[in-house]
Amino acid sequence: MRLSAYFLPTLKDTPTEAQILSHRLMLRAGMIRQTSAGIYAWLPLGHRVLRKIEQIVRSEQDAAGAVELLMPTVQSAELWRASGRYEDYGKEMLRIRDRHDREMLYGPTAEEVITDIVKGTLKSYRDLPRTLYNIQWKFRDEIRPRFGVMRGREFLMKDAYSFDLDFAGAKRAYQKMFLAYLRTFARMGIRAIPMKADSGPIGGDMSHEFIILADTGESAVFCDRRWVEWDVLASAPAYDQDLEPFFADATGIYAATEEKHNPDTCPLPAEQLVTARGIEVGHIFYFGTKYSKPLGAVVAGPDGNPVTLEMGSYGIGVSRLVAAVIEASHDDAGIIWPESVAPFKVGLINLKSGDAACDKVCADLYDVLRTAQVEVLYDDREERPGVKFADMDLIGLPWQLVVGPRGLKAGTVELKNRATGERLELSQDSALERLTS
Repeated sequence: MRLSAYFLPTLKDTPTEAQILSHRLMLRAGMIRQTSAGIYAWLPLGHRVLRKIEQIVRSEQDAAGAVELLMPTVQSAELWRASGRYEDYGKEMLRIRDRHDREMLYGPTAEEVITDIVKGTLKSYRDLPRTLYNIQWKFRDEIRPRFGVMRGREFLMKDAYSFDLDFAGAKRAYQKMFLAYLRTFARMGIRAIPMKADSGPIGGDMSHEFIILADTGESAVFCDRRWVEWDVLASAPAYDQDLEPFFADATGIYAATEEKHNPDTCPLPAEQLVTARGIEVGHIFYFGTKYSKPLGAVVAGPDGNPVTLEMGSYGIGVSRLVAAVIEASHDDAGIIWPESVAPFKVGLINLKSGDAACDKVCADLYDVLRTAQVEVLYDDREERPGVKFADMDLIGLPWQLVVGPRGLKAGTVELKNRATGERLELSQDSALERLTS
């Protein structure tokens, strides 16, 4: 994509309404614009990142055996009354009426809808297990929306729901999602640590929050140093293996939120304990028959008797993750995208647009990169070099390929690694080989 033809409204100054770093950088990098309190339009650069994150989430859900569907954003109040949640949910739920005066709502979550779908479809224990997931916009009318997309009213969420015949099956589904979440976040280049969360009246220990370590995080977290050093992708088992040993080992590694950490009873020596700030990006939860029982989701068991389905839910804040990655990966100059979620892999910078030699070399490099299916943003604007460098650092593409008159006279171009700051003077062929390998 040529930047002269792209829509990238970057800002030099920080907007006064932005209170946290990710909000400031997303506004300045031209990723989002607020249209109403807590509601944002995703501009082209932000939309590309959002879709990259969404696709990683989707691919791991698919690999774990979950099946995607798409549920409506507007739901029936009747369903929520049947589950007992309509009045309990409070003012965060946006309640509306259609033209026939039927009570509706803009879904903050989808347990009722998915349970109603399943109860009319799954008839026998032979139809189980099933895990279904949905990537859809949700709405929660926060009393004080803030921090940009980190705590907005409208947000993109992946919510999955498992259905099983008994607790053993529900636990297996939970363990699959536990593994899927670890793999999902690791593929995004970020460290997300599972921490036990409250299970409410259901009890048990099958509820975990996944928290990214970031200096600007919302709350303090404490964990074993092994979580920081562990290579999840290299050591995680396959989804079709027995996951009990892996789950037992992983949940046995100490990790606790500020509310659950007790310095007096912490089992770790001081040198092994990591104290940091964290941002929640996912939550998995077993809730048994909380929704299936009132909504009548039953199947015929092996003996022919009706069995109420055992359920779990598994959420990832897809749009929230965009901000969380920025909070975890940035410097004073701007964003530093992990390559797997970057909007483009390479920023091609022409230091002297209008110069015949620079224009030709840049056009050739641009064509080769695109042919090799390398996502490249070509800054062909007639701007000063300082402006181009500042914008590229701000939007945080993993690589910058710089072409200027001085380098061309020496037969080289410059390749900069955004994360490390390393700069190399290379021949055009060598630079292309690095970027396309």
